Amino acid sequence: MRHIPYRRSALAAVAALLLLGVSSSPAHAQVTTPKEYFGHNIGDDYWLPNYTQFTGYWQKIAKQSPRAHLDTIGMTAEGRPQLSMVVSSPENIKNLAHYKEIAKKLSLAEVSETEARALAKEGKAIMWIDGGLHASEVLGANQLIQTNYDFLTMNDEETTRILRDVIIVFVHANPDGMELIANWYNKESDPKKKNMNVPVLWQKYIGHDDNRDFYMSNQNETTNMNKRMYLEWYPQIVYNHHQTGPAGAVMFAPPFRDPANYFFHPGMITGLDMVGAAIKDRMVREDKPGVVDRSLSSYSTWWNGGLRTEAYFHNMIGILTESIGNPTPMTVPFVPERLLRFADEVLPLAPLQEWHFKQSIDYSVTANRALMDLLQRNRETMLFNTWKMGHDEIKWGSEDNWIVTPKVLAAVEEKAASERPAGGRGGRGGNGAPAGAPGDVNPDVAAQFGGGSAPAALYAEFRKPAARMPRGYIIPANQPDFLTAEKFLVALQKVGIIVHRASAQFTVAGKSYPAGSYVVKSAQSYRPDVLDMFEPQDHPNDFKYPGAPPTRPYDNAGWTLALQMGVHFDRILDGFDGPFVKLDPLKDRITPTATTVATTGAGWTLSPKVNDSYHALSRLWAAGADVYRLQHAATVGGKSYPAGTLYIPRNAKSSSVAQKSAKDIGVTFEEAPDLASSGEKLPALRIGLWDRFGGSMPSGQMRWLMEQYELPFRVVYPQELDAGNLRSKFDVLIFPENSIPGVGPARGGRGGGGGGGGGRGGQDTTALAPEFRAMLGNVSADKTVPKLKEFLQQGGRIVAIGPSSINIAQQLGLPVTNHLVERTPTGTAGAPLPAEKYYVPGSLLEVAYDTTLDATRGEDSHGIVFFDNSPVMRLGPDAESKGVKPVAWFENGSPLRSGWAWGENYLDGGVAMAEAKYGQGTVYLYGPEITFRAQPAATFKLLFNAIVGGSKVDNRIVP
Repeated sequence: MRHIPYRRSALAAVAALLLLGVSSSPAHAQVTTPKEYFGHNIGDDYWLPNYTQFTGYWQKIAKQSPRAHLDTIGMTAEGRPQLSMVVSSPENIKNLAHYKEIAKKLSLAEVSETEARALAKEGKAIMWIDGGLHASEVLGANQLIQTNYDFLTMNDEETTRILRDVIIVFVHANPDGMELIANWYNKESDPKKKNMNVPVLWQKYIGHDDNRDFYMSNQNETTNMNKRMYLEWYPQIVYNHHQTGPAGAVMFAPPFRDPANYFFHPGMITGLDMVGAAIKDRMVREDKPGVVDRSLSSYSTWWNGGLRTEAYFHNMIGILTESIGNPTPMTVPFVPERLLRFADEVLPLAPLQEWHFKQSIDYSVTANRALMDLLQRNRETMLFNTWKMGHDEIKWGSEDNWIVTPKVLAAVEEKAASERPAGGRGGRGGNGAPAGAPGDVNPDVAAQFGGGSAPAALYAEFRKPAARMPRGYIIPANQPDFLTAEKFLVALQKVGIIVHRASAQFTVAGKSYPAGSYVVKSAQSYRPDVLDMFEPQDHPNDFKYPGAPPTRPYDNAGWTLALQMGVHFDRILDGFDGPFVKLDPLKDRITPTATTVATTGAGWTLSPKVNDSYHALSRLWAAGADVYRLQHAATVGGKSYPAGTLYIPRNAKSSSVAQKSAKDIGVTFEEAPDLASSGEKLPALRIGLWDRFGGSMPSGQMRWLMEQYELPFRVVYPQELDAGNLRSKFDVLIFPENSIPGVGPARGGRGGGGGGGGGRGGQDTTALAPEFRAMLGNVSADKTVPKLKEFLQQGGRIVAIGPSSINIAQQLGLPVTNHLVERTPTGTAGAPLPAEKYYVPGSLLEVAYDTTLDATRGEDSHGIVFFDNSPVMRLGPDAESKGVKPVAWFENGSPLRSGWAWGENYLDGGVAMAEAKYGQGTVYLYGPEITFRAQPAATFKLLFNAIVGGSKVDNRIVP
């Protein structure tokens, strides 16, 4: 995809300079004001600085002030240097390495309490402030400039003591997005026409999802920031600026609403209350009304994966604020209920006033100062608390430890109900109306026994030995897709988690493990993140009142990364040890072990269970090498090969690819006899990936994913689809979620929106450059669907994911209906199930697979899928005769494995995935989000298998 161009030569020069670092300069130098450099004050109406200007300004003032140290933390997706400026007193700037080491020791908590107290007394508090993550939320990057300038130039008492005791780490979170958005906004000379409706995602691949990548670290920018947060600076407070605020208010600030995640330290909750109070108190003192919290927003502390939320799992107080404001002035809306003061809105804002960008800048600067003042005044305490939380986590990970979750409490309540005296209080309800928030369990179990305390024996239910949190996890080296398991472990290392590697075979709990297996122990300061990546999330049932619809989680309800990625691991409940080598998460980053490629024999095989086999396949296609796929299991020379095995004849073209891939990917090319006659030849394919004007995040995530596996593809927009003749250009078309319209009521899923500010938004599209006008339009039933039918009839393949799956099935007239509907006693379908009865936000569910199909090659009989109110299909009685087959289904009414599933019993028997023949082609209907945020590696093979297909492409049409 083309992106708005930038001056690569200028960027290269900037990058070369910044990679050297820019040190401080003489104290007497005059620091250039924003007005002098930009020609504008920060916050001026109808103007935005771009990242090129931002970079030039930070370079300049870093040389002028002894309080500054400018650094490049890495390169962005588009090749720009991502900047961080560290600001503190000149004395602190000269000793940054020393204070980093103190922060590291306190964060890792591997020192004694006596030493920790001494380090806390000596150390400097560290405050992280970022901006610009969501590029269309332009306040973030601009407040960064203003706050930074203020602390380089002001000499008042507060500034001086903050600089003495606090090291401020300013970070630009999305340079590419700032350049794109600012240039787009500024190019329009008419103020009334200025907009941020950019044609592409404002992060090259994932747009708004750049704040959904922080436990995965797929993207450059995320990796850069995680390295600085968890492997270098170890801040006490992480402040992530966002927009926009609730209607009728200016800013949302902590504390957040329930639920709070059960894995992180309780100090996170009290810490968030403290910083929230500091912000609100300062706003009141400065007569800045309209700051709200808790109930007036959807933000909670349940989900992991965002910039501020990942911090909780590292004993760092992470916050976001959401503020109004735009360089185009706005009018504060009149929302009557916002005028009534209560605890979550202590100082209401007068409505109907014109609001300018500069006012929002001032609010952000006030919030920054409130937290830095708090940190300075409590420097020693907050530094020691960092150690205390880490120390507690190490202790809890070294002993028997339990965490009470809603399911644990519900089990105890059920037992209590069965043992209560006659006439006692009723117990928990079933799948009927909810009993209340945060869960449909009665928290006062003692009340069921007539008041007072519950029987002492009942407490043992909370301390069952089998319910202990693990002392650690073992990831065996002999699992089918060890390469993907290693990718999972790299994600852990990128956020500072300690991993061990076994140097020899060992035995734990009677089970033997080979050398090269990995161990992740719980006894480490970042134990909350360890648990969150391995253990299921148990989201409480969240309802405002009995009978209310569910309260949507801020993001996902369940995401256990080890399950998403299909990693095989063992939970070890007792203490254990072995020949384990501790790996430094930065210096000892896990890389694939090179394998040996045989130079004899007819060829090699690649396992269908290994995701990276498809990476090697992409390279073989690019080299013009022959590749065959076994459509059925075969036995040759006494050795068995499962269906789906890839066979590559050994020759000059394939040998070089095999050698390279075995070395850098680590994939195993197993020596094999000639299997060509047992398989079908796989030609190199032409893949089209749908996208739209403004950019689709699911499409962008898939674009990134396919680039990692070097799959050949190009992006295709609705206008090209409408033009037809698709079979002459493509063999496979991929439609991510929400790319194909429906034909009637069907349960939808997560939106496939743009990067924040995407879409046309009413702008004059005639003024767009031709390359951007070609992106306009949507897939339609009248224009696009007939062309897709033609494509299928001529032998093409379509992969449709999420709501697009059931939508295209119905557009094609396939015998597929919505499974999630009310049903009469005779089974007649009615209206879609209401949320009061059925609701499954982003969670992990288990499905059963038909492993005899080509679509499921490499999958086990059961597997985990990411599911977000995804469509569930019911196949008609004539489905099989019409070429429609179930690929995966829910074989019972309790498929939840991590997250929240209200009314999950309705899933029983529903079809999660199907495939259908249409003409000479095939359409793959995948309801769950099989590539969601490029995380669920366990289901990547479903995409790869659909791309590869199950039969020869011998009817290709060429131009």
